[in-house]
Amino acid sequence: MSVPASFYFDLASPLAYLAAERVLHTLPGPAEWQPVLAAELPGAERFDAFRCEQDRDIFRAEIARRAQELHLQPLRWPEPFPFDSALAMRAATYAKSIGRTVPFAQAAFRQAFAGGRDLQQIDNVLIAAAACEMHPAAVTRGAELRSVAEALAESTQRATRSNIRDVPAIVVGDSVFEGERAIEQAAEHMLADATGATAR
Repeated sequence: MSVPASFYFDLASPLAYLAAERVLHTLPGPAEWQPVLAAELPGAERFDAFRCEQDRDIFRAEIARRAQELHLQPLRWPEPFPFDSALAMRAATYAKSIGRTVPFAQAAFRQAFAGGRDLQQIDNVLIAAAACEMHPAAVTRGAELRSVAEALAESTQRATRSNIRDVPAIVVGDSVFEGERAIEQAAEHMLADATGATAR
């Protein structure tokens, strides 16, 4: 019996974008996608806190190189970047409530980092929603619901209680894997667990 896994993400994180493109085909079992506000996690990376423009350019070049290595679309940076993801993450939380987390998150990540669109803007969020057949009026209303905002806050608090410091993160049982390589590390852990269980 496989140990349940959870994938924690924030649509403002290019590292989470790279991870999200690999979750479904890298993990040996299913993972529940959990929207969280990374800015409220204790160790979240600030993408506007580079010491100088050169450091920022090196970081962006590395993300673009990794996207190419993964055979993704050429990376395009939204303007502004970083952007406030609160609206998009409420929409992702609404998508979770209707069982559309994965298609919405994948579409939204691609809007941001392949399309270069700012997810602070509701129109760009709705383009992502339309790509997975979510009605724009329902998404707009859903993102404004207090219950959705509370669910997002609770998911973020739950991540903190699980010792998640930043996204992307994968939780497998009691083990937490963070960073862009978290998917591969979690996959190895899940396979080792499965092999051990079979041996027993």
